[in-house]
Amino acid sequence: MADEDLRPEPEALLAEAAREGRGRLKIFLGAAPGVGKTFAMLEAARQRLREGTDVVAGVIETHGRAETEALVHDLPVVPRRPGYYRGRILSEMDLDALLARRPRLALIDELAHTNLEGSRHEKRWQDVEEVLAAGIDVWTTLNVQHVETLNDAVARITGIRVRETVPDRILDTADEIELIDLSPEDLIARLRAGKVYVPEQAARAVQNFFAKGNLTALRELAMRAAADRVDAQLREHMAANAIPGPWPAQERLLVCVSDSPAARNAIRAAKRSADRARVEWIALSVTSPRIETLPEGARDDLALALRLAERLGATVASLQAGGDVAREILDFARRNNVRRIIVGRPRPRSTLHALAHPFRERVAERLLRLGTEFEVTLVSAEPGRARPQARRLPALSFPATGWALLATALASGAAWVVDRMLPVASLALLFMTAVIVVATRFGRWASALTAVSGFFAYNFFFTEPRLTFTVHYRDQILTLGLFLAASLLTGGLAAELRARVDAQRAAADRMGKLYDFSRRVAAAAAFDDVVWAAVSHVSMTLACRTVLLVPEGERLAVAGGFPPEDRLELRDMSAARYAWQRGEEAGRGSATLPAADWLFLPIRAGERRLGVVGVAYEGGRSFSPVDRRLLDALIDQVALAMERVRLAEDLEGARLAAETDRLRTALLSSVSHDLRTPLVTIIGAAGSLAEPGALPPEAQQALAETIREEGERLDRYVQNLLDMTRLGHGALKPAVQPSDLAELVGAARTRLAAVLRGHRLGTDLPPDLPAVLVDPVLTEQVLVNILDNAAKYAPPGSPITLAARLDAGRVVLSVADEGPGIPPADREKVFDMFYRVAGTDRRRAGTGLGLAICRGLLEAQGGTIRAEAARPDGQGTRILLTLPVAP
Repeated sequence: MADEDLRPEPEALLAEAAREGRGRLKIFLGAAPGVGKTFAMLEAARQRLREGTDVVAGVIETHGRAETEALVHDLPVVPRRPGYYRGRILSEMDLDALLARRPRLALIDELAHTNLEGSRHEKRWQDVEEVLAAGIDVWTTLNVQHVETLNDAVARITGIRVRETVPDRILDTADEIELIDLSPEDLIARLRAGKVYVPEQAARAVQNFFAKGNLTALRELAMRAAADRVDAQLREHMAANAIPGPWPAQERLLVCVSDSPAARNAIRAAKRSADRARVEWIALSVTSPRIETLPEGARDDLALALRLAERLGATVASLQAGGDVAREILDFARRNNVRRIIVGRPRPRSTLHALAHPFRERVAERLLRLGTEFEVTLVSAEPGRARPQARRLPALSFPATGWALLATALASGAAWVVDRMLPVASLALLFMTAVIVVATRFGRWASALTAVSGFFAYNFFFTEPRLTFTVHYRDQILTLGLFLAASLLTGGLAAELRARVDAQRAAADRMGKLYDFSRRVAAAAAFDDVVWAAVSHVSMTLACRTVLLVPEGERLAVAGGFPPEDRLELRDMSAARYAWQRGEEAGRGSATLPAADWLFLPIRAGERRLGVVGVAYEGGRSFSPVDRRLLDALIDQVALAMERVRLAEDLEGARLAAETDRLRTALLSSVSHDLRTPLVTIIGAAGSLAEPGALPPEAQQALAETIREEGERLDRYVQNLLDMTRLGHGALKPAVQPSDLAELVGAARTRLAAVLRGHRLGTDLPPDLPAVLVDPVLTEQVLVNILDNAAKYAPPGSPITLAARLDAGRVVLSVADEGPGIPPADREKVFDMFYRVAGTDRRRAGTGLGLAICRGLLEAQGGTIRAEAARPDGQGTRILLTLPVAP
């Protein structure tokens, strides 16, 4: 690589610039409690203190260990902040005092610690981030079981899940990690000596968490975590300082996946080498215009090789190569600090291919020649598979052949005209132009046919002696040779450019289809809409049949297909069930049930499986790597859409359940209070009447009147409940007919004579008011509810006024009182069920259903209802009813 090509990567420089002004973080990492992390940190801090560094202990957890406490005595300490927790006085690090002290180095023990309630941050690692942002260096301690991504692995090893975790990004941003290592035997000896836990706890710990096998596994995890961070720091250093690499640090393998018959052997060899060296390995596939022109069998081999690498645990990467594939692979290896490249030995070249491309090097050959700083390993195919690849002469379609010959004829005609009118020596350029035109339209082989036919046409018509293939002059022989070579080269370059343009156009088309699909599924509101969008878009994008299956109870059922598909063959259904149960691909082209006609892929959202997508090409061919990556992206979008719809349905169900519970509570409250009150009154009055001779006739009459009034009140409550039930179930069918509004008002006034006894009821109904088209029974109930509501809230003796007018072809009836009025914010809410405006306890109780029923009854008849203030000062309430006029 040339020196001028070596320059720092912008991302690495930006990352370094972001660290400017921040403190440096050093983590003392251990495999388990008791390995000596805090001890090592304090010893190093005391050395820094002797060197003159301003060191302060923000918080040190000694756990009663005498040797650790002895190291804290000589260190400056920030006093802890006391806190109250579950009846005990505890102490936490005083973050504000530490920031105010601004030491050069702060010691903050136990990074994964959870702070007391009421602290500024929930976790101590968040405190550390704030201290680092203030420009203060921090040393801290951490056990490997507290790393977020290793938490599950530790739980499987030890059987104990640690609840306090630290995000991996904290380790990624650490400037230095020091591994504090102690052998399992030494740690167990310390544990039994009481240097980690008290003797009773130590005995239990040795049998559980501190078993020797557990400690060995945890020790390996800690070493790997430290090694990964060191390797990441090395790569960051190489990127920031333009170091080409690879550096002899942690080894990383790269296997190049191609359509070579040795590709699978190369993948297996890479897997064995990675397992022996315990290193990461990458399977790299190169996407280039040539891939799109591979034979169908070669593309199937490439797809199967990639799936094998993924199944064996490789990190699968893809590289878009436009020019020199070998150089692109080597650049990728340098960026990822790869030391060893494994590639399958290429197919032996057939005689035809060797003659057609005598100077072309294959990728493996160029890797061996250019990758001098790498260890390049060639892996051979199995015996019998390394035979030369059968290469057929390219088949030219009839239109391509016709256009090639026609272009030659047109070029010959144009050259003849130019030669007659304006003799020039560069007629060959006309034929070369024809070659370029054909190459950009029909590809390499059509351009080669045009070049060869143009060569013979130019020789026959325009070299001396003309109309023969004989050439007399040496310079013309050179001209013809150069013309043929230049035509073939130019045609090949033009065809290559066309292939690259087609590949870019195909990539842009795939991205556009992916964007369209994500937009479609994002707009889908129902599960069936998501299913239809998924199967139709996948089918049209990949030109294949598509089916989507989802679980229904204990079985897997077809939810949708394109073209419409409602059943699968038994072997296909077996593959679908396997993909669902195992969460792995199954069916055609996979390693499981390959005899099936469909390839089934699970739809996953995290660890949750949502369904299975099945795809099948007509003719049974397999997917290309490009189509497979697009299919995986589409399936991810389907999973997100299905999860979103399911979450929306769950939220809607939770909302309905909460609303139902709220209504049930309100209804029970109304029934228990509002219905019980008149019943108690009736029972009490009836009991008094049941005692003969106990009351005079006037008192008996008053009690009988009370029983009647409370019975009517109870009847209205029950009627409201029944009406609301009918409205809620859609069973209310108004029988509208022309009705006289004055008669309806009179009937409601008669029913409420006892309730309205303490008010002056005034009416203003014009005699020429037209009839209204309403259900008289329901409208009378509406008026009863409104008048009852007005009497309930208006002061005793105050007037209640009913007035009507004709407005824009509809009758507007208003009921006004002089009560306290309804606040503007509540004027719409009063028509909701069980809503009551807050007020004093001396008002008469109500169920909160009256006005809600009024709205429901009126809207069922084509009317409306609203509330407003009766006076400009906001006092009083006026209820306005708009009723349709009878024709």
